[in-house]
Amino acid sequence: MGRVDTLDTRPPLQPDARAGGWTMVLPLKPLALAKSRLAAAVGPLRPGLALAFAVDTAAAALRCAEVARLLVVTDDPLAAGELAALGALVVPDEPGAGLNAALRHGVRVARERHGAGPVAAMSADLPALRPLELGRVLRAAAAHPRAFLADTQLIGTTLLAAGAGVPLGPAFGGASRLRHAASGARELAPAGVPSVRRDVDTPDDLRVALDLGTGPRTTALSALADLCGPIR
Repeated sequence: MGRVDTLDTRPPLQPDARAGGWTMVLPLKPLALAKSRLAAAVGPLRPGLALAFAVDTAAAALRCAEVARLLVVTDDPLAAGELAALGALVVPDEPGAGLNAALRHGVRVARERHGAGPVAAMSADLPALRPLELGRVLRAAAAHPRAFLADTQLIGTTLLAAGAGVPLGPAFGGASRLRHAASGARELAPAGVPSVRRDVDTPDDLRVALDLGTGPRTTALSALADLCGPIR
């Protein structure tokens, strides 16, 4: 799949808007490879669901008052186009060396273009994300040089934040909660943020997200997937 480079063709995203706000960095692998654990349940709709998750996540993040801009790292041309249309800056995954390398690249680009303000890496599969809940997490993170939010299972990480000028130090993948804690990042425990913890990797995850209330793209495509057989 060819590389996507919108970095030099799109203007910066209103660098003065919401001064002091957070830059969110979302990584997204090529849709053909994304969300493999959903394949048995949703079949050929899997890439579309991966895109729906990312679109709903990005749209919610952009509505959060604490978020100044959204930067997406992806080489998928379809996802790049849709997310750029929402208002995200899309940059190619130049390292091509996995999730954490992509995040470090995204943070580097963000700080080169917009200064050394606070940054947060967030999963692109939070289709039930609520802007107010994300804002609550970011306000809690602002009290620490580095901080993270664990997923619902308290095993992985859905959000990792770093203050102005502080290296992000991402260690996502698998049991990342322990790795982020061991790296010195503060674990956040704000009340009432289930949508920021609920990433989706499995059919059971998707069912829980749907119960929370997913964004319109995920809701519509999940209903279509159910026509092909129950999500189980």
